[in-house]
Amino acid sequence: MEIVDLLSPEAVLPAVKASGKKQLLQELAHQAARLTQIPERRIFETLIERERLGSTGMGQGIAIPHGRLAGLPHIVGLFARLETPVAYDAVDEQPVDLVFLLLAPESAGADHLKALARVSRLLRNQITCEKLRAASRAEVLYALLTEPTNGGANSSSQAA
Repeated sequence: MEIVDLLSPEAVLPAVKASGKKQLLQELAHQAARLTQIPERRIFETLIERERLGSTGMGQGIAIPHGRLAGLPHIVGLFARLETPVAYDAVDEQPVDLVFLLLAPESAGADHLKALARVSRLLRNQITCEKLRAASRAEVLYALLTEPTNGGANSSSQAA
């Protein structure tokens, strides 16, 4: 499973404004509703319910909010680069500025976990995150996120 299987070019948001975690999740739910045709409120409630189990802020300015939704035909990703980092209750207590939302069908099973692992592997790459933070255009962010070399153990694509 590759990032290109989870993320479409229109699901990349280069300059999201939010004053806090709740507002950020509302904005992500709004954008995800546009992509999935699932009601914004259902998506938001799913994300909040998941956050109650524990923060999806994985540290180093990164969060991967996620949830399962009935009626979703396939796993959908949405990437947001925040204009200003927001407090997110992350494990390292640092604010978040890179967010990759994942929504999966209720029946996704192991595919949901594989998608989470793939996104996590991608965003643990410090060089990739530096490039994402430096980019401001959606098409550049999409290209960085979907590079086939991203996320591998020796991922050091310096030819940029």
